[in-house]
Amino acid sequence: MQVFVMDLLAYGENLDYLKGDARELDWPLAKRYFKPEVAAATYKEHIECWEELERLGFDGVSVNEHHTSPYGLMNSPNLLAASIAQRTSRLKILIYGNLLPLHNPIRMAEEIAMLDCLSEGRIISGFARGIPREHNVYGIAMAESRARFEEAYEVIRRAWTDEVLNFDGRFFHFHDVAIWPRPYQQPHPPVWIPITSSKESIEWAGRNNIPITPGAGGGLREDIINYYATCLSANGFEMTPEHIILAADPHVAATKADALNELAPYRLYFNRTLFSHGNVTEANLQQDSGYLSSAAFDYVRPENLHLAARAREEYRDVTFADLERQSERMPWGPAEEVIGKLIADADRAGSNIVLINLNRGAMPKELFMEQIQRFGTEVLPALHAHEVTLAPAAI
Repeated sequence: MQVFVMDLLAYGENLDYLKGDARELDWPLAKRYFKPEVAAATYKEHIECWEELERLGFDGVSVNEHHTSPYGLMNSPNLLAASIAQRTSRLKILIYGNLLPLHNPIRMAEEIAMLDCLSEGRIISGFARGIPREHNVYGIAMAESRARFEEAYEVIRRAWTDEVLNFDGRFFHFHDVAIWPRPYQQPHPPVWIPITSSKESIEWAGRNNIPITPGAGGGLREDIINYYATCLSANGFEMTPEHIILAADPHVAATKADALNELAPYRLYFNRTLFSHGNVTEANLQQDSGYLSSAAFDYVRPENLHLAARAREEYRDVTFADLERQSERMPWGPAEEVIGKLIADADRAGSNIVLINLNRGAMPKELFMEQIQRFGTEVLPALHAHEVTLAPAAI
């Protein structure tokens, strides 16, 4: 199995901003709360941690794009990818992903081609739509989000592969464009898409034979994977263990209780404070805005529809007791238990690629580095030795 590490690069100083029982961050979060020295130190510390990933033999590191929130300091994942490319020599760089509805696709095609050359072919190019908050900030109509995404992807793909690009679409018009440089990897870097749950996104990935991260666990994940397999088959493609990137949040410690106590403050901060900051998470409200279609979850079995609803309160009101109950099914605790749970999940999902988050919620550098080192020495060898060879067949 391949193992990538996802890092959200949260700005943890806002733990000090919340006093007493307060959980809510101001929206917008004004300049007076920002400390440039904290941001500078955060970038430095995380890049040092990513260098350790290469030393320990991890397969790759993942960066992503978010805006106007301490949720993450990756407004431009491409800038961080350039830094990683110059500080490492083997580590794959998963940009997971650039938010296509917000950007000029020619500029995006050019930047990713540059990064692929800078890294000598280590880029995996993830593309995403972004969340409602970011569409509002950039002035992009949420009802146009999906159409913009699909059209921008087509422009990027053709800019990478056509001798000369000519394109007339609904949103973009380009004539006699030949980008330089072209990607190092030919015909272009691998393309993945993250956290896919809507019917239209799954169908788009199936039409284009693009690997996905199915997101939520349990029955909803099974529904996503099964429907994706059906869509791949309908378009003449065969599902493989490289089509599913399995997301997981492990934590290695001497005991499960130790793991829970170590990670709980940061996981609570992420869920209560960061995840919903300025954003709409509820599926019904996203449908009202046009971001999601009314048919987005038609493929989901009725017993799993509540998992797609993403009610804000499920994140904002989570407690330590909730995490304690969750811990029994989570890969938290001794290395042997973490290994067993991750391999069982990968086998069940038919995935030979695991994307792990070792720092959900702005852990201090020391704890993040400790998790990288413990996972890298105690868990990673067993995952590398395990190969998933069976993928779900289309139903």
